Amino acid sequence: MSRPRSTARRTRLAAVSGVLLLSSVGLAACGEDDAASSGAGLDAITVEGDAGKEPKVTFDEQVAPVEIESEVLIEGDGEELAAGDNAFAHIWMGNGFTEEKAFSTYDAKSPELLTYADLGAPFQEAIEGHTVGSRVAVAASAEDTYGEAGNPQLGIGNQDGLVIIVDLLGKVATEPSGEEREPAKWAPTLVEEGDTITGLDFTDANKPSKNLLDTTLIKGEGPVVEKGQTIAVDYLGQVYDAKKPFDESYSKEPTSFPIGTGAVVAGWDQALVGQTVGSRVILSIPPELGYGEAGNEQAGIKGTDTLFFVVDILGAA
Repeated sequence: MSRPRSTARRTRLAAVSGVLLLSSVGLAACGEDDAASSGAGLDAITVEGDAGKEPKVTFDEQVAPVEIESEVLIEGDGEELAAGDNAFAHIWMGNGFTEEKAFSTYDAKSPELLTYADLGAPFQEAIEGHTVGSRVAVAASAEDTYGEAGNPQLGIGNQDGLVIIVDLLGKVATEPSGEEREPAKWAPTLVEEGDTITGLDFTDANKPSKNLLDTTLIKGEGPVVEKGQTIAVDYLGQVYDAKKPFDESYSKEPTSFPIGTGAVVAGWDQALVGQTVGSRVILSIPPELGYGEAGNEQAGIKGTDTLFFVVDILGAA
C-alpha cells in the first residue's frame, strides 16, 4: 500500500496495526511452568500516574493470568465507547514474565488508532463500555492477545502474561458528518459503489494547477486539526486522469499518522492542518508537494504527476 507518506521520513514507532497485532512468526515460550501456572493477574502489579501520562508500573511478582482481567483505574467523563467503536489511545504494555516494559506509545509521544475489528479480545475489552478519558488496565495471556505465536517483534513469548494499560483519548468516527457543500469546479467527481468511494472521475475536472488546492465536500463540526496531532482518516489517492486509484483505505480500515510533522507528503501536512474533524475534502497536490522529482515507482507515480486525494477526517488526538 502506498500511503501518502514522506519519502524522507518513513520510520515510526511501531503502530498497533503492525507490531501490536503481529502474530505470524513464532517465538519460543518464555514463561516457564511456575509463572504460567501462577494465575497472578492485576493483583500482582501497582500502577501509578494520571491518565494521559506514561504510567509507572511496578511488578510484585510475575503476571500469568489464566483468563482476561480488566479494571478501570481512572474513570473518564467523556463519551462511552461501544463494541465496534474505533478509538485513539495511548498504550503501555509490560511483559509479565520479564516484568519489563515491552512497548509504549508514550515513547513516540504519539497516540495510536485502535481499530476494534483488528484487535484481540484484551484490547477490545479495554475499549468496550468505557468512557473517553479513562485509564483501563488489562491482564491477559499472549495467546489471548496475539494467538499461538505470541509477538516476537515485542519480545513476547507464546506463554508470557501481559499487562496492558490503555488511556482512552477519543472516539474515532466511521464516516464524515457535517454540512454538505458544493465542491470547487476544478475538482474531480467521486465514483462510488453503494456508500463506498472507489475512484475519482476527471471528465469534468480542470487540468492540474501548479498550486496546492483543497475543496470541502462536507464541513465537519468537530475540533480544528492542529499541527502535531495524530489524525485518523479514510482516503483515496489517484493521479490526474488515471483510470484507477493508486491507493485507498475505504475498502479496509481507517489509518492514522501525525500531521504537520513531515510524516506524510507536504501537501497533506499543509492542507489538512486547519481542517475540522468530520470533514471530507478533496486535495490537488502538485509534484513538489507530493513525491517530488523521484515520484513513487512502487505506486506508479511519476515525478511530474499531480496527485488528487479525497480524505475523510475521522478523528484527531
